[in-house]
Amino acid sequence: MISRALLLLVAGLAGVSVFTGCQSSAYYSVREKLGTPKREILADRVESARESQQEAKVQFSSALEQFLAVTKVDTGDLAAGYDRLARELKLSEDRAKEVRDRIKSVDSVALALFDEWDAELAQYASPALRDQSARQLRETRARYESLAKTMSAAADRMDPVLTLLRDQVLFLKHNLNARAVAGLGSTSRELQRDVSRLIADMERSIKEADAFIRTIQNGA
Repeated sequence: MISRALLLLVAGLAGVSVFTGCQSSAYYSVREKLGTPKREILADRVESARESQQEAKVQFSSALEQFLAVTKVDTGDLAAGYDRLARELKLSEDRAKEVRDRIKSVDSVALALFDEWDAELAQYASPALRDQSARQLRETRARYESLAKTMSAAADRMDPVLTLLRDQVLFLKHNLNARAVAGLGSTSRELQRDVSRLIADMERSIKEADAFIRTIQNGA
């Protein structure tokens, strides 16, 4: 029977947003004692990262829509438009941080899983089974590295969008007048382009995450 102390330890370690060293090792050890292998933890975290990217994609689209709306408002409505855009920026920044945190948590368990798998190859008595497991490890690691690269590239696309949004929110804050709005046309085109690229990258990352989850869950 699982002790109360063990459950409390899992809860405490789970509250750490980014695991390092002994903390992550202890966390994975306790989860495995509770019946959750690293493979399952990895699949769960990739799914969480995928969901956070989906949410970020929706939020950045919302921020773009609000920005475009601000460029069309009358001068008398500009202050309210600024307030809405500032809120969208804050939400976008929060979503971006969540995406990066989720990616870090995926990297943490992936590293632990592959290190354990690699170390356990020496335990095989059968050379044929050891070679087969080693090949599966190489293939799974390669698929994960491709996924990690795609997720990171999509996350990096958020930075120029956030930079543009921050600049424009600050500009509007100090220039709540018709001339300020008239000067936003070129920026709106640039922002639309960057958000479109971001959404495309996010969608690629989400599809690759789906494929990786299926691979892990099927035991490949």
